[in-house]
Amino acid sequence: MLRAANLRPSARRVGLTAVRGMKTLKIGLIPGDGIGKEVIPAGRQVLEALPESDGLEFTFVDLIAGFESFKATGVALPDETVSILKNECDGALFGAVSSPTTRVAGYSSPIVALRKKMGLYANVRPVKSVGDDRPVDMVIVRENTEDLYVKEETIRTLEDGTKVAEAIKRISETASYNIGKLAFEIALQRGAARAGVPSLHPNGPIVTITHKSNVLSTTDGLFRETVRKVYEENKEKYASVAVQEQIVDSMVYRMFREPEIFDVVVAPNLYGDILSDGAAALVGSLGVIPSANVGDSFVIGEPCHGSAPDIEGKNIANPIATIRSTALMLEFMGYAAPAARIHKAVDEHMVEKKFATPDLGGKSTTSEVTNDIIKRL
Repeated sequence: MLRAANLRPSARRVGLTAVRGMKTLKIGLIPGDGIGKEVIPAGRQVLEALPESDGLEFTFVDLIAGFESFKATGVALPDETVSILKNECDGALFGAVSSPTTRVAGYSSPIVALRKKMGLYANVRPVKSVGDDRPVDMVIVRENTEDLYVKEETIRTLEDGTKVAEAIKRISETASYNIGKLAFEIALQRGAARAGVPSLHPNGPIVTITHKSNVLSTTDGLFRETVRKVYEENKEKYASVAVQEQIVDSMVYRMFREPEIFDVVVAPNLYGDILSDGAAALVGSLGVIPSANVGDSFVIGEPCHGSAPDIEGKNIANPIATIRSTALMLEFMGYAAPAARIHKAVDEHMVEKKFATPDLGGKSTTSEVTNDIIKRL
């Protein structure tokens, strides 16, 4: 998807070299809620099916997090899950979480908490069309740790008896610089990978800074200025990268009208969340959109869809987002060849269109789609 290796190679390698010169990697599996339990096994199966020529073997540890865990134990993200990820695992896959839309006392999203505890400051979401679909090839790089997602909210009652709720929108220079730097690095890597190859961006890589600083001049203004600072301080390194800006409402409009013009889009947490889910409509379904939660020393692959309780247990959830997220995890860990192998198998599967789950207009099962992709490895 990114078509680039070693963007953020893991600083930790607890895996041991096994027989035949194989590298053993330990992957944490966090199914979470709903269809997470059905799609995370697809990611595991794909890793287990990689050929020996890739030089990798895998061990797995099942971990707990989610709303179901909260209802059973009062804890959505157990300390043990975080400890095992930090101390034993090389990478992880997270399925889905059923966050309620109404307030539940004591509950907070485990994936938001996990991103903070693991230092995963970026959510990277490639959106790429395949075959005859509308031409799209962009990566949305979303800041992952702050903005309105700090969840510092208050509510008070006025003298007339009506209520007022307020939320803090936090934007820091440090987080904005980190996400800006990653966006420019991804743009460089994508530009290098496309060299000499026909693409939607023949004139070189582009970073589009998305904000609403025309209204939120302090918070979004700081984000905009800091991301531009990354470029200004590294002009020689990023000389091949064009820098553009879009006000977020204009960004939404143009993304749907002319998605082919965007390459790497960098945004604060809330805008990035909305843009990346909306972009799924350009390529058919949230069920095909992967993501990676990325830090300096760890990565968690995470499909972009939710827990989909309406189809839970029916074996019809689309596993493609999880399988692509598995490839992204490997990519950010520095294993470009097996990641590319998985991406290629998924692309071939989608072009042939022999098997498709209901979200893509087909009647195939999760298992049938998974098996068809594995055969192509």
